Amino acid sequence: MLTQTIKSEIKQLWNKFWSGGISNPLTAIEQISYLLFMRRFDELDLREIKKAEFSGEKYISLFAGSYNIPNTKTSVDKATLRWSHFKQLEGGEMLAHVQTKVFPFIKELNGEGTAFGRHMRDAVFIIPKPSLLVESVTLIDKIYSIIEKESESGQTFQDTQGDMYEFLLSEIASAGKNGQFRTPRHIIQLMVELVNPRLGERICDPACGTGGFLLGAYQHILTQYTSEGRRFTDENGFVKGTYGDKLTNEKLWKQLKVNTFFGYDFDNTMVRIGLMNLMLHGISQPNIDLKDTLSKKYNEDNLFDVILANPPFKGSIDKGDINEGFKLGTTKTELLFINRIFNSLKPGGRAAVIVPDGVLFGSSKAHRQAREMIINDCELQGVISMPSGVFKPYAGVSTAVLVFVKGGKTEKVWFYDMESDGYSLDDKRDKNDKSDLPDIIATWNKREKQETNDRKAKFFFVPVAEIIANSFDLSINRYKEVVYEEIKYDTPSELINGKDSQIGIRQLMNERLKLLTELEDLL
Repeated sequence: MLTQTIKSEIKQLWNKFWSGGISNPLTAIEQISYLLFMRRFDELDLREIKKAEFSGEKYISLFAGSYNIPNTKTSVDKATLRWSHFKQLEGGEMLAHVQTKVFPFIKELNGEGTAFGRHMRDAVFIIPKPSLLVESVTLIDKIYSIIEKESESGQTFQDTQGDMYEFLLSEIASAGKNGQFRTPRHIIQLMVELVNPRLGERICDPACGTGGFLLGAYQHILTQYTSEGRRFTDENGFVKGTYGDKLTNEKLWKQLKVNTFFGYDFDNTMVRIGLMNLMLHGISQPNIDLKDTLSKKYNEDNLFDVILANPPFKGSIDKGDINEGFKLGTTKTELLFINRIFNSLKPGGRAAVIVPDGVLFGSSKAHRQAREMIINDCELQGVISMPSGVFKPYAGVSTAVLVFVKGGKTEKVWFYDMESDGYSLDDKRDKNDKSDLPDIIATWNKREKQETNDRKAKFFFVPVAEIIANSFDLSINRYKEVVYEEIKYDTPSELINGKDSQIGIRQLMNERLKLLTELEDLL
């Protein structure tokens, strides 16, 4: 959890970019990420050098030797490309040095064959002013020095650094194209808990954006392999542990960091941000790629054990470009993504996906077909209805989380009516102590043992036969019984003359007249 001091410094960094001429939030995040990478790579390399000196093991520094500057015949000593070197340069010299030497070098650091290398190929460093670069470098150094002090007091450096990057991303305060916006971290944590991803499974987000769901799944797995004494409960009530100290097998670590997480997005900037987000959290080679998973060019079916997603709600796709393997006859992305998730899952694979309420009860043929697919071709396990303020300030649409398993048979569906997620449901989204999230997890995990048919409760089961009879309607309002409390009003006589200890209108009028008479006497 970040202190107010770190949050204040990050906001100041945002303001520097805004006043420096980079007002697009995504562009600012991308440029800040490049700077964070430059500093982080320098720091990690110096740490590895010290470790090798202590252990006697051989280590070849990332900054050893010379670097040939692209499209020139000039080479430079790699040591001059370190953050610790160029941060001491004068403004104009620093900007030229980073633009022409350091940034090209950073783009190639992870290897041309990796996802990072491929997508960084066309990346551009566009910080325009020496003063903005100098101020940004100074602020980032200051933020990291605060993080280092915090890590000494208990929280891991990796975790605090990750929180810092998440806070940077949370400052993106406007929705992107086609209804894209960030999913709040606590909602991601909730969905991850519901599907419980495990080590060895392949996990995917077909519309990954900044990679939040993949990161949530990674941290969930790490928690399972973190000693009890090193776990902690975060501000949203979730148990968390990022050490992974019980995971001692190097092959399993490689499996986790290289062959577990897969994400796709059709925006190149989002792909780069997603890659850097996961890499800054310790996933060395994330598999995030530039692909439209709804198009004909994408046919990776029956591949994934777990899918977590919050697909774009408002988008549509050209009819001629829709994947030919889809059963749904529509151009609406919120429906097509259900088909994509179904196709991408292995038999027995699990999914948690956010959908707008319209998907739950829409009357069109495609809406009904989508619900039939989830119920007839999957085991639909749960529908968690969320209040409309969960995605503010980005959007006020009401949404729900669908949890299902590909294959199997739906016999009954568990519904939960979430009333609060622990934050105010207005644009401010201030933290409060009213959260249904811990109760959702607790009741979800023991739902089979505590089956309830009380339709007045927060959660209950609905038999699939009843859902089918209601045109596959999955809206909780279709099945929940609303409790109306009878309000007893006073009779007209009681209002005039009073009741028990209550003063009636007549007495109030008499007292008023008495006060007016006294006032006239004074005048």
